[in-house]
Amino acid sequence: MKVEQIYTGCIAHAAYYIESNGEAAVFDPLREVQPYIDRAEKDNAKIKYIFETHFHADFVSGHLDLAKKTGAQIVYGPTAKPNFEAIIAEDGQEFKIGNYTIKAIHTPGHTLESTCYLLTDENGKQHGIITGDTLFIGDVGRPDLAQKLVEDLTQEVLAEKLFHSLRDKIMPLADDLIVYPNHGAGSACGKNMSKETTDTLGNQKKTNYALRADMTVEEFKKELLEGLTPPPAYFPQNVLMNIQGYESLDNVMQKANKPLSPAEFEAVANQTDAIVLDVRNESEFVKEHVPGAIFIGLHGQFAPWVGALIKDVKQPILLIAPEGKEEETVTRLSRVGFDHTLGYLNGGVEAWKKAGFETDSLQSVSPEEFAKHYKDAIVIDARRPGEFTAEHIINAKSIPLDYLNEHLAEVPKDEPFYVHCAGGYRSVIWASIMKARGYHNMINVEKGMGGIRDTNVELTQYVCPTTLK
Repeated sequence: MKVEQIYTGCIAHAAYYIESNGEAAVFDPLREVQPYIDRAEKDNAKIKYIFETHFHADFVSGHLDLAKKTGAQIVYGPTAKPNFEAIIAEDGQEFKIGNYTIKAIHTPGHTLESTCYLLTDENGKQHGIITGDTLFIGDVGRPDLAQKLVEDLTQEVLAEKLFHSLRDKIMPLADDLIVYPNHGAGSACGKNMSKETTDTLGNQKKTNYALRADMTVEEFKKELLEGLTPPPAYFPQNVLMNIQGYESLDNVMQKANKPLSPAEFEAVANQTDAIVLDVRNESEFVKEHVPGAIFIGLHGQFAPWVGALIKDVKQPILLIAPEGKEEETVTRLSRVGFDHTLGYLNGGVEAWKKAGFETDSLQSVSPEEFAKHYKDAIVIDARRPGEFTAEHIINAKSIPLDYLNEHLAEVPKDEPFYVHCAGGYRSVIWASIMKARGYHNMINVEKGMGGIRDTNVELTQYVCPTTLK
């Protein structure tokens, strides 16, 4: 049995495609659906079903557009209540894709409707299980997302349900089953995910902390809930879009594909509450940018950072993108529900300058220059709390980019200070947000901790993150 994993690294997302005898199925598709249609056409197959493991929080699924374009039926597990036509499978219900059988296994815990899909080949042998966010490689799904929508579904309630789902539904299955999760390392849907994207269930029983056979429900809840950081603000908004429906991506792309002259760009920026989002490389942004623009580089974990920092998916956006990357940028914004791009600066910053408009820059220094002055300066570390705890500059202050909006009062207003991250990407995002808010007293440290380690800057003793509790 061939199961094709279609992995998108920037949001650590795995969709799946299977085909048998001219029939195909797609599991947890991304917003842009043409690649799945093209894949089925390559096999001369018709997409029969679109299986959803749950109402996703970290991305907007492509189920509606894919169903509309192919005629495929959308399938959710028990208790799901979407605002559109779908098959709500019963626990244990089976579906046929050619000679393959897909069995829905209701596994509440990450969410109430979470469902895994057991795959059986043409010979009747169970091949693998598509686990969504119920079971990852090295971790399980966080149980604290549903309470943002339903107050009674606390993380404790869902954690207990997940404990029983794993032990009653998943762990009794054969050890040689292949586990196909919805996410890998880098996703905010779990806290300890492996960079590996598949494994056998038997190996997960041996190595995954959440699958220990002698674990009590209270031990499970304690270990699962310990160290959970607040979910990004866009998560509940994406859940609602996946439940209620959304505008066709074709329409979103058509509205966003609007080249604006520098004068038009400035007029729209002044007449609306649009955020100017610059997605070029951080070195280009540091050198010169449109005043007031926020940097989130397309080459990093672009969409998750947009969702974490801009907060409201209905926020209008004006783009400054590398030439030829405008469509890709809009697509990646749409993956996390940002469907209100008003257009892009035609010709980029060069056209802006030629039109006579001023540019701004961000003060930035090399690690070597930073090393000469850091002892007498305020230093802010923009990395995540775990990174800071593992190792940081002596006397540095932790203000993670993830939670910058919640800690603005801690940022020095008048005194100059340095800001750094791990490699130079996040610190420029951090500094651009503060600069757009009127702060002009920060100095970015290029190359971040990666460059700082090669200088004589004094660091705390390194502690391996896996040993931290």
